[in-house]
Amino acid sequence: MAVPKPKQGRERRRWWARPLRWWHALAFASGVLCAPFGFAGNQQEEALADSVRLALSNAIMDARPPKPVFLNPVDRSQYDTWYGAMSDRLKRKLPDEFTRREFLETAWYEARRAGLDPGLVLGLIQVESAYRKYAVSIVGARGYMQVMPFWTNVIGDRDRSKLFNMQTNLRYGCSILRMYIDMEQGNLYLALGRYNGSRGKPEYPNAVLAAWNKWKL
Repeated sequence: MAVPKPKQGRERRRWWARPLRWWHALAFASGVLCAPFGFAGNQQEEALADSVRLALSNAIMDARPPKPVFLNPVDRSQYDTWYGAMSDRLKRKLPDEFTRREFLETAWYEARRAGLDPGLVLGLIQVESAYRKYAVSIVGARGYMQVMPFWTNVIGDRDRSKLFNMQTNLRYGCSILRMYIDMEQGNLYLALGRYNGSRGKPEYPNAVLAAWNKWKL
């Protein structure tokens, strides 16, 4: 009896696709999203000057709680206006009020601490993870700001699981983006490309800048 030859082309590709579909189903069932986004982060490990590495490490290890502090009533009023608007826009993504408040307080604090516009950070998170705390990209980037695990070795305590902690993830992401902006001498377009591991390509910076416009007052 002749042994049938394996089917070629389409059927063969389907066979290879099955494990991937099964893995994605398991990931969703376990509450961990393997991010299918076209802009999933792929930050590249780079040689950093000792001074830059030390500054980043000190920024990450700062133990102060992420609570907004205001020097005058005007600053407080501006924050309240910003918080009210952002909270309304995030209700669909983060329906729990306590979670939404904690997230926005932390995002505002970490963005301002790194010298970034909070709206830029919210736009970047929208593109990177669509506000999914446990998002994991196909290259292993984690959390809201899709931070690559190697950063925990470079400037952290080597505990990669902490990248799923909200404050830790936002602190890493904001500090790294600030570093890239400084490296690019203030050129946000190139810095965003570097953050995504796609420096010089327009798709990712354009996507973040467009999302940023949606998070401006």
